[in-house]
Amino acid sequence: MAEICFELFNNQLVQQLVGEADANLRLIEKMLNVEIFSFGNQITVKGSNSDVDNAKTAIEILYNKASKNIEIGEQEVKAAVRMSGDVHTDGNKENMTDIVLKTKKRYIYPRSATQAQYIQEMMKNELVFGLGPAGTGKTYLAVALAVSMMLEGTIDKIILSRPAVEAGENLGFLPGDLKEKVDPYLRPLYDALYEMLPAEQVDKKLALGEIEIAPLAFMRGRTLSNSFIILDEAQNTTPMQMKMFLTRLGENSRMVVNGDLSQVDLPRGVVSGLRDALETLKNVDNISAVTFSSADVVRHGLVAKIVRAYEEKSKKEINQYEQNNS
Repeated sequence: MAEICFELFNNQLVQQLVGEADANLRLIEKMLNVEIFSFGNQITVKGSNSDVDNAKTAIEILYNKASKNIEIGEQEVKAAVRMSGDVHTDGNKENMTDIVLKTKKRYIYPRSATQAQYIQEMMKNELVFGLGPAGTGKTYLAVALAVSMMLEGTIDKIILSRPAVEAGENLGFLPGDLKEKVDPYLRPLYDALYEMLPAEQVDKKLALGEIEIAPLAFMRGRTLSNSFIILDEAQNTTPMQMKMFLTRLGENSRMVVNGDLSQVDLPRGVVSGLRDALETLKNVDNISAVTFSSADVVRHGLVAKIVRAYEEKSKKEINQYEQNNS
């Protein structure tokens, strides 16, 4: 058993950190199998060496967030614990925990080490691929960075796109005009925007063309400068569509391409443009790929378990296939 005592200097921030009836500390105790005692601004943690270190790191992460006026609740505590092991291992606490994206409606920050890496790569590189299962924040964080950069004046336009291919459905059989046909496919992008900007600002920027949400087919023939361009559900592009999209990149622009290669809805036998692009561009400079896993799922806890179960099933099927063909 190990014990560590440390002091946090702002009593008001400590009160926000520990939560009502020390609820946040109790959650850390449960998640890391430690005992935590607080008296004023003094914190004592007891447990195994690694668990004590991770608990102290998680508390420091939460204290840092409270200092940035971020309200500390259950999700923030879980995120801090999730990041604590990676922070402690990498010795990169300052870079990982100081990332905060400011939008009009909220502060947005990484909830896992992979999310922190993803934001850092998007800030650094002109083209980033975000790979992995649903619920890991790939598109949400890309939209958050785009909104933050627009509010700072770094870019003039946000362009959000996705292919209109879902589970074998055909747009021609859907009712309504073109906008009514494609809007359901683009709804996750609208939802992210309305979480970050007041509704009237989103509507105004959409009307002025400062924010554009369009199917992938609308990108053909354009050069997109001074823009933040996001392609969602990129696993459902063909190689030709992907090449078309990637070559739209103009001066002073950033491009983020997100997808889950385990959820391809293209017709059987059609190669995913996302898979093809990753292979084709693997040796090109200023391009980064960040891979998320079930450990990075930040939706309902059950979603992470579902994703993990499918990952395990996929691994077993691959192993069985390799055994049968060896």
